[in-house]
Amino acid sequence: MSEANQREVSYVFGHSEAEISRLQTQATILRPITERLLHRAGIRPGMRVLDLGSGAGDVAMLAAQLVGPSGCVIGIDRNSQVLSIANARAERAGFKHLSFHEASVETFVDDARFDLVIGRYVLIHQSDPVAFLRAAARLVKPRGSMAFHELRLRDACRSVPNVPLWEMIDRLLRLAFSSAAPHYDAGDRLVEHFSHAGLPEPNLFCETHVFGAADATYYAWAVDTLRVLLPQLQRLGIVAGEFMGIETLATRVRDAVRQAHSQVTFAPQICAWTRT
Repeated sequence: MSEANQREVSYVFGHSEAEISRLQTQATILRPITERLLHRAGIRPGMRVLDLGSGAGDVAMLAAQLVGPSGCVIGIDRNSQVLSIANARAERAGFKHLSFHEASVETFVDDARFDLVIGRYVLIHQSDPVAFLRAAARLVKPRGSMAFHELRLRDACRSVPNVPLWEMIDRLLRLAFSSAAPHYDAGDRLVEHFSHAGLPEPNLFCETHVFGAADATYYAWAVDTLRVLLPQLQRLGIVAGEFMGIETLATRVRDAVRQAHSQVTFAPQICAWTRT
């Protein structure tokens, strides 16, 4: 990837305290799916694992648990602020075999290559996902694995019976993503991107969260995601500065879903892995 393309890549959510909190809620929800992906990609104790775009460190810490103290996990991210949080969390958790470094996939170097390279919700933010995959592949050992967990944003997340408040939140989220994320459809193009990067055809699976219970954390996750995307929606002229009581929105949509006895789907999670 050229330096110009690297500069184009931006994380649309930023790295505020609210975003770090949102990422940790998101990690709790996504952990079972990412863990299944890691197992299918062949993770096992003693492996060396590289986590791309680590953010607050949740995927790297999951990998550190799975490889155990005989393994090694390195997480990289281009933002030093979020990496300081990731390092503090890893230290509190006692992961001595986990470290984080400020670097991009294009600039990162290591004395030895990795058994497994993992990325969650990273291709969606790349200006050139194919170049990103090629750069990641150079860090993998021969017969090592690459695994990516992305999401599908092209189709609406329905509520049945229909809950208009949920449908509105879903439309706004997809509008914000499609206008701000360089490749918001990366989850639909994993086979294409792997092929253009010169990688073997990936194995794939897809899981979709379905919810409606009163204690579901999805309401807060959706509304917190909407909250950090409000500046993008304001730039598009879709919402005003003060947005419909967003502080109470999660409670209101939860109550509306319960009152309607509705069943709600969230964005499908698409996972792909291959051996180099």
